[in-house]
Amino acid sequence: MNLSEPFIRRPVATTLLTLGIALAGIVAFKQLPVAPLPQVDFPTISVSAQLPGASPETMAATVAMPLERALGRIAGVTEITSGSSLGSARITLQFELSRNIDGAARDVQAAINAAMSQLPSGMPNNPTYRKVNPADAPIMILALTSQAYTQGQMYDAASTILAQKISQIAGIGQVTIGGSSLPAVRVELNPSALNKYAITLDQVRAALNATNANRPKGSVELGERSWQIYANDQARKAAEYIPLIIAYRNGAAVRLSDVAEVVDSVQDVRNSGSANGRPSVLLILYRQPGANIIETVDRVQELLPLLRASIPENMAADSLAPNR
Repeated sequence: MNLSEPFIRRPVATTLLTLGIALAGIVAFKQLPVAPLPQVDFPTISVSAQLPGASPETMAATVAMPLERALGRIAGVTEITSGSSLGSARITLQFELSRNIDGAARDVQAAINAAMSQLPSGMPNNPTYRKVNPADAPIMILALTSQAYTQGQMYDAASTILAQKISQIAGIGQVTIGGSSLPAVRVELNPSALNKYAITLDQVRAALNATNANRPKGSVELGERSWQIYANDQARKAAEYIPLIIAYRNGAAVRLSDVAEVVDSVQDVRNSGSANGRPSVLLILYRQPGANIIETVDRVQELLPLLRASIPENMAADSLAPNR
């Protein structure tokens, strides 16, 4: 019996079978994931920590080492690498290929919590982690520009609004913000004036810290009546720091403006970004291991109108370089 004989004798059934196979192939083809590069992912998590002003040696000894001890106890870790720089430390953990990245992230967070008691008390924020493949390039870059707001104000909007919303998108593993830093008041001390009034740097630091002490104010009671005291003791602008009294000399008050120049600025004046020749803040997006690049970029593009509506109208958020 010839293999082709049943198909020759039943041309209608053969035609229908051929059409069925062709239709199944078309449907299956549309379900195939599309990506510009082969998908080769390693379950990798990056942990970062900051301690402003600390030297690389201090970061390695007091921040990176305690974190490495805690993170090294996680099951399935195949490689740990760390790097320390001025005020910053980054630890990269690579897991076995069979390890689920979400389960590994929960273990990393638990290890960070366990190591908190061994970290310096002066850290402004707790260490953070990101699910990311170090070999990946950014999949998309958003530029935030404005003619009415400073780069510090744009950075504040990017870090408190945009980065949080974008991080919630399926497929986004990390959102890095660059081009500026958070708004801050910079106090540039005059050494000659400090020497003239015999004021030390610690005295100035203590006065600045006391200015922003957010404590309960208490209450005033008279018989059956009680008045709760509310007052704003938070200084956020340079003009609120200028009249600050830091010491008394010969019965006269020495104010901060007598020994320093106080200006509204940002935390890091050596960080600046530009897009199309205009000052800007850049949001650099990385995909989560295992996520499809094209589908993730499409989700971000769909969310862009909502993102633009959530920031001040005088700020523009535009896509610079989607990797498509």
